[in-house]
Amino acid sequence: MLVFAGLGNPGAKYENNRHNVGFMAADAIVRRHSFSPWSRKFQGLVSEGTLGGEKILLIKPQTFMNLSGQSVGEALRFYKLEPSALTVFYDEIDLAAGKLRVKVGGGSGGHNGIRSLDQHVGNAYRRVRIGVGHPGVKEMVHGHVLGDFAKADREWLDVLLDAIADAAGLLAKGDDSSFMNRVTLALRDKLVPTGDDDRPPPKAPKQQSHVRQARPQQPAAKLPESGPMAAMLKKLFGKD
Repeated sequence: MLVFAGLGNPGAKYENNRHNVGFMAADAIVRRHSFSPWSRKFQGLVSEGTLGGEKILLIKPQTFMNLSGQSVGEALRFYKLEPSALTVFYDEIDLAAGKLRVKVGGGSGGHNGIRSLDQHVGNAYRRVRIGVGHPGVKEMVHGHVLGDFAKADREWLDVLLDAIADAAGLLAKGDDSSFMNRVTLALRDKLVPTGDDDRPPPKAPKQQSHVRQARPQQPAAKLPESGPMAAMLKKLFGKD
């Protein structure tokens, strides 16, 4: 068995916060892969299913972010699992909004949920870091992560969450590189071109209408100098 944990704060007040993107990722996986309905266990909400041939316990701690380790640690101890069996989804201010990185181990980077997990289970678990961007100054970080995603963010956020859910089986298999590649390709294909080859061709200069376009000049028709037609033209134009 493997444990996937999405971090966030419980309650409608925090539902759309940037800090809750871990909960959002967990919900997307449950929907995409038809996991069991959420139930209460281990001081959290849990759902069970299968990914990549592995049985998965998905957990959303309900202890509030700062005590996430209590909930996840309880689940790992119950199933006698090592930290290597744990994958955690959470918000990362040191990544640009919409970017995603996966790593094993490391520090908390100032993230209180990760700090709590490190205290309760050690740090040798997989981290799926979901970029929410940095507000620019340290004093604004708290308000930034506890603020809701803007409406404009939904364009990339929905694509990212769907891509995470679609590729989650690769995480269960331990293929982190393929997981990141799949997510990156999904974002590239559905959102912004990433290279010159992906960009639409430049618009052609505005052309004149086909009526006004210059055409090769045809030589003027030669007028008859004698005969009935010549006589008639002389009468019309008064030419001698």
